[in-house]
Amino acid sequence: MATLAPVELDLRSCTEVYSRPVGDPDRTPRHTISEVAAASGLTAHTLRWYERIGLLDPVDRAAGGQRRYSDADLHRLAFLGRLRLTGMPVADMLRYVEMARQGERTFEARRQLLVDQREEVRQRIADLQATLAVLDYKIDLYAGRIAAADGPAICHHD
Repeated sequence: MATLAPVELDLRSCTEVYSRPVGDPDRTPRHTISEVAAASGLTAHTLRWYERIGLLDPVDRAAGGQRRYSDADLHRLAFLGRLRLTGMPVADMLRYVEMARQGERTFEARRQLLVDQREEVRQRIADLQATLAVLDYKIDLYAGRIAAADGPAICHHD
């Protein structure tokens, strides 16, 4: 009688999936809320809130009622995290997710939402670069003062 060889699954850890959300995600519910919280940096309360307001689809439950997240859920969370880093309000994130649920017919509206957000990010980057230039100037100025502490003061203003 022939024996079957064990099937090896290439399952990535919760942290790996969240950190590198690439490819077609596995939809098997297998990650606990504590694993997802640790991988994403979100609290369990925030994860439940995301589900309640509709940023996440309803999460599967284990027999005992505990939430089990799939790799697809982690892909969504990683994308939402990136949107939050851009400063996108939760209301716009929710609007994006609702459009995504409607499918291909909302591609253009989703694209435009992202284009608009990209422009806001570019403006914020320009503002930060200008601020960084001021900080660099002041740091260099104060470094000159420290170097000249034994000699005459280089500058008398703040």
